[in-house]
Order: sequence, then C-alpha cells, then structure tokens
Amino acid sequence: MFKNYLKIAWRSLKKQAFFTFLNTFGLAIGMAGALIISLYIYDEFSYDKMFADADRIYRIDTDIKFGGAETRAAETAPPMAATLKRDFSQVESTVRFRTIGGMYVKKVGGDKAAKETYVTYADSTFFEFFGIDLLAGNPKTALTGTNSLVLTKSAAEKHFGSIDIVGEDLLLDNSDVYTVTGVVDDMPKNSYFNDYSVFLAMAGNVASREELWGSNNYFTFIKLIPGVSAEDFKEPLQGMLERYMLPWAQKYFPGMTAETFEASGNYIRYHTMALTDIHLHSDRNNEMSATSSIQNIYILSFIGLFLIILASVNFMNLSTAHSLKRAKEVGVRKTLGSNKRNLVFQFLTESGLIAFVSLVAALVLTLIALPFFNDFTGKSISIPYSQPLFWLALLAATLVLGLFSGSYPAFFMSRFMPVETLKGAGAESVGSGRVRNALVIFQFSISVLLIVSTLVVFQQLNYIQSKDLGFTKDQVLLINEIGPLGTKSNAFKEEILKMGNVESVTLSNYYPTPSWRSDSSFFQEGAKGQENAIQMQEWAVDTDYLKTLQMDIVAGRDFNKQYASDSTAMIINEATLPILNLTAEEALGVRITEEIEIENPRYYTIVGVVKNFHFKSLRENIGALGMYLDNTAENMAVRISGGNYASTIAKIENKWNEMALGQPFDYRFMDDAFNTTYEAEQKLGQIFFIFTLLSIFIACLGLFGLAAFNAEKRTKEIGVRKVLGATVSQISYRLTVDFLKLVGVSILVSLPIGWFIMNKWLEDFSYRIDIGWEIFVVAALLAIVVAIVTVSYQSIKAATVNPVKSLRSE
Repeated sequence: MFKNYLKIAWRSLKKQAFFTFLNTFGLAIGMAGALIISLYIYDEFSYDKMFADADRIYRIDTDIKFGGAETRAAETAPPMAATLKRDFSQVESTVRFRTIGGMYVKKVGGDKAAKETYVTYADSTFFEFFGIDLLAGNPKTALTGTNSLVLTKSAAEKHFGSIDIVGEDLLLDNSDVYTVTGVVDDMPKNSYFNDYSVFLAMAGNVASREELWGSNNYFTFIKLIPGVSAEDFKEPLQGMLERYMLPWAQKYFPGMTAETFEASGNYIRYHTMALTDIHLHSDRNNEMSATSSIQNIYILSFIGLFLIILASVNFMNLSTAHSLKRAKEVGVRKTLGSNKRNLVFQFLTESGLIAFVSLVAALVLTLIALPFFNDFTGKSISIPYSQPLFWLALLAATLVLGLFSGSYPAFFMSRFMPVETLKGAGAESVGSGRVRNALVIFQFSISVLLIVSTLVVFQQLNYIQSKDLGFTKDQVLLINEIGPLGTKSNAFKEEILKMGNVESVTLSNYYPTPSWRSDSSFFQEGAKGQENAIQMQEWAVDTDYLKTLQMDIVAGRDFNKQYASDSTAMIINEATLPILNLTAEEALGVRITEEIEIENPRYYTIVGVVKNFHFKSLRENIGALGMYLDNTAENMAVRISGGNYASTIAKIENKWNEMALGQPFDYRFMDDAFNTTYEAEQKLGQIFFIFTLLSIFIACLGLFGLAAFNAEKRTKEIGVRKVLGATVSQISYRLTVDFLKLVGVSILVSLPIGWFIMNKWLEDFSYRIDIGWEIFVVAALLAIVVAIVTVSYQSIKAATVNPVKSLRSE
C-alpha cells in the first residue's frame, strides 16, 4: 500500500511542478538555515569537552569589592593553587596560567623575528592535568626549567620548519633565551587555549612563587577527585579568605578582621566555574581567550526554530491554496471508495516526500553557505558526515517536519465532500480561513520581531561607533610592543616627529582601548586604613599622551617636561573623585601612595583631572584611573594629520627597520582596535540580518500562497464585480486590504515582544541606546511594504482576468 502511496505522490508532485518547487524551495531554505544554526550551537557547546576529566575540572574565580571598585576576576592569587592542593584532599591536582600578551620570537642566530600574539606562563602540570600528549618532548618535564618553553606545531614549523626541535634555543623580545623542551599539537579551535602558541615554564615567573594574596593575576584550575562536586567544595573554598587572605592583608592593615572588612562594604568571594561552562557562561572581566554568551545561543536557537516553523507554515499555506485544484480529485477518490484515512495517508506521503527532497536541497545549500558562514564567525564548522547519530537525528527531524507540515493540508483536503466538489462547489467546501489567517499572522509576527531585533542591534553598534569616548580614536596609528627598540624608543619617537604629517607621538604602557589590565590600591596621605583604599588603574605615560589622544583636562594642568617635580605628578580621571570624596579643584595638590608598607613611601601629587574617557568596553562603567610619567613604555601611538597614510606608515616602518634590526613592524589603527572589542555584537548583527531576510522570504512565500488561494476562491466574485463596473485598482485594493489587516495584527503582536527581548539584550551594556519609536515605525513599514509587494502580483493577476472566464470557471 505504501508503495502505491509513494507512486501516486510522485506523479502528483511532478504534475504540479511549480507548486512542488515552491514548497520544496521554502522548506529547503528553512531547513538549511536551521541546520547551519544547529551546527554552530553544537560547536559552541563542544568547547573544552575534549580534555581528559573535563567534567572534574574547575576554574577558581574571584569577586572583589575594594577601594570603591568592583571586579569580577577570572584569576586568583599566585599561592592559591598550591594551597588548595596542600590543604584539601578533595583536590586531585592544580595548574596555573599567567598570560603575558604577545612576544617577538626568533631562532638564536636568526635574522628576523616573528610575532607570537598569544603567550602564557604555564605550570609544569599543564599537559598531564588536561591529558594533552606532546608530539616531541616529555610532558612531565617539558615545563620544569626556568627558561624552557613548549611550542605548538604551527609555531614550531613557522620558526624552525620542523617539529623535531627539542633542545633548540629561541630569543624572546630580543632579550631572553629560552630552550624548546617540547612541541604540542595546535590547540583545538573549540578549546579555552585555542589562540595560544607559546607556553613558558612558570618556574621562570618570579611572582608565581611569592605569597602575594592580594595580587590576582593567575588563572587557577583545580581537578576534584571523583565523587566530589563543586557544591561540596564551596564552603571550604570560602574559608580561604580568613585562613590566608586576611592574615596577609593584616601586615598592611593591622587589626583588620573579616567583620571590619565587610563592615566597610568590601568583600572577596571565591567561586568555582566548570571548565566546560566557561565559554558560554563566564562573565569575567578578563579571559585567556574570547568567550561567547549563552544569551546568543538562546537567540540563535529561537531563530533556528522560527525558520523551521516558518517553512512549515509556508508549506501549509501553499498546500491549502492549491487544494481547490485537487477538490475534484478528492471527490472522485471518495466516490470510488477511498476513506478519510486513506486520503490522509496519501497527502502525508506527499508532504513527507517533499520534506526529504527538501533535505537533499538543504544539505546542498548548507555546503555552499558554510564557508561564508565560517568566514565571518571565525569557526571551522563542517557537516559531520561520519557520525551516524547526526544522520539519524537529521532523518528523524525531517520525518517529523514532513508530518507536521503536511498534517493540516492532509486533514483539510480529506474533509472535502464528494457531492459538493464534483458539482464544482469546492470553494464553499473549504470552510473557515481562520487557521490560515492565524498562520500568516504568526509568520509575519516572527518576521517583524526579527526586523526589530536587527534594527536594535545595528543601532547599538552605531551608537558605540559614534559615542564620545573622551578621546579621539581616528587617525591614530598604534605601534605595538616597542620593547625591541630597547633604549632607543625616545630616539625613535623623535625621528617620527620629524615626518611631515605627524602631529604628535606618545609612549605609554596602555592604550585607551579595552585590553587586559589590573588595578592597584592607593591611599591618600595620612589615611592608611583599608576602608580608605582607592582601587584604580595605574598607567605609565609621557608628557604627550593627553595631547596625542586629544583628551580634555577639567581641572589643573597636563604634564610638563619643564617641571622636574612632575616626575612624581599624577593626573586622575573624574571617576576617581567620588572615591576621594573631593571635587576636581579640591583634588589638586592631594598626595597619594601605594607603598603603605614602606617607611618613606613614594607619593604622587595630583596636578590635573582629565575628563572621563572609556578605556573599557561600553558594557562596563568607567573606573578610577591615574596616570604618571615613566620611561618603561611598551607601546607607541602616532597621530597622523591626514593625507597619504600609506606613505607615512612606510616611512615609519623604514625607520623601525633601521633601529630595530630583525624585528617585525607590528601596527594597527586605534579605531580598528576599538572595533574588535565589539566583534561579537557585529557578528550577531550580521547573523540577525541574514536570517531576518530568510524569514521574510519564507513569510512572503506563505503570503503568496494565501493570496493565490484567496484569489482563486473569489474568482466568481471578481468576475461579477468587473461586470458591474469595478476597476482593476478597486478589485486589487479589495484583495490586498484583507492581507494588510493580517499584517497589522502581526505588527501589534510582535512589537511589544521585540521591545521586551531587545531591552533584556541591551542590559549587558552600561552605555546603551533607548529603543525609540522610530525603530517600530521602520519595522512596521517594512512589513507592510513587503506584504503589499507580495500580494499585489496575485491581486492584479486576478483583477485583470477576463470576467467571462471568471464566471465560467464555476
């Protein structure tokens, strides 16, 4: 019997080729979009699961409030790992990392260095802890020496052309010689360490061996013994504050207790975060690698689900629109003995066949689209051909989709009365159009919701781009890591200043673009209690810093190289004033220090207050910051007046090659550095845009089908109206206005939902737009225009039919 159903279904689908194409294409688009999103989500959830005992590995995070600043750190103090391993039997092993940014690397005796962007110190337990095998070297001893390192395969081949390099020497930043003691395969793309290519032995990091419980710079991981959960370890972990942190702090704040610490509004809280949760659930200020957000996964999941539902709804509408042409077929089959059950199975077979043909088309579309999708998401997603579970899930989902999509049309057509259909009364036998209208409302509600979401995302990104940051980021060239210049950095600066269209140059250790930094605790002269601490950023700059970045002084003055006393001067930002409990004018002349444990501390005198500027992401509030003069700069910023940038950059590079022999010239523009901070939002906006277009396209197919159905159902009415003198425009208007009512309901339903959802998304930003009425107007107008364009074709086509043919059709 099933074979017979399949044969009839195939003949029927071939007979109505255009209808079959529309149904197949609509389903294929929805299935391809949902499949790509599913592969993306699967990849996001796969992060760090490849490591041995990943389910028992946790990172120690720290929440701190001190000196007026709140920090959600992914790091802890240097002695935390060893202390946990020593004091708690629940801890099987530990490992730490201390990231140090990028370094210039070259073979000892080589001519030219190459930059490795991601370098970190790692404990010698690293490879055993995560179950990572080395391609060369001994994993147990590879990171034990003070000047030893392990390279990834790609880094080894880049510097040596081979992985058989154990014992070879490398020169780092033109100063330190390290011996290669191992080579490891490139870190998996979906791992916490995916960017890192150089692992230095922690033994070479002096601070890692110090009892600095107040310095949180080390990413600390623990592996719990089997049977112990993070919840079991929660209470012992909190005890670290009173057992270790407070006794250390009492050396600087005698008499401080847990009670007085908390009474002053301060706190330090330790937490565990599962390794496999970091990528999607971490909200820490600094991370070793870029993370994503579970909110984005929820959003994409809904989009994928919506695409499938929209495609199904589209199928239903097209099928019911076409059903009138098959009304007589149903009547004949019922007259010849087919019952309702047989007809339902027949029509479900047709829908199932369309679903499986659509699956093949969706796989082809996915193969074509995946390379482009990978390009802008930075992923390496592919279809897992070798996994039977993937194919089983895909086939099952297709079967369910076919049954779901074909269920309403099947039961709808099987209800036709044979007497009425054979007499040509098919239009009247169809019954109420409420279900079809509801489906169109649902389709356009989703489309309008996605339009609103896309507009909000792009408006927020535009706001970020155009917001006054407190400094001018345009036309500023950043030269990263000028360490290879050694003592010639100031001479290099003077040479650049001689170039024609260079306005100014500054040397500093930080740019005002989001990056990894740590705070320091300062105290006003005469106030040493922990309740008087001022937790703020500490930046080393030169006298041209504010001038080059065009920052505004609100009180006092800028640094001046003519004043010898400015060697101990400091400029603070406005965000520091509330912590000092002073106005900008009152803060001038105030002396602060961070050396409270020294008998004769070094004091900085505040000589100026700079207007607040954003040096963190716009997701975070501006924190306290102090700038002082120092010659240990690691970076350089060059403001170019305009003109031929390429020529100026070429001149700077030539001068660099003269003064930093063999070291690569690494630069970028400040606005590009700023934009990379919001790369995740930009990608989300692109994804929204692409899938919004797909949803609109699918919704239009559904509306097209319903318009065809309505026009066919009202054929006789249209003929009568034309005979009585109605014009084409009047008939088109009558046919179109009904659908605009449905779109209007869709708009009313979707706009409040869109406002609520996008307001929740914007809560992640401390600085954000207010969702204005114009977004809703634009979304509504777009939906209306799309509906009119879609329906008008069918309306005009029906209105221009010869009334003689219209009246004879029934």
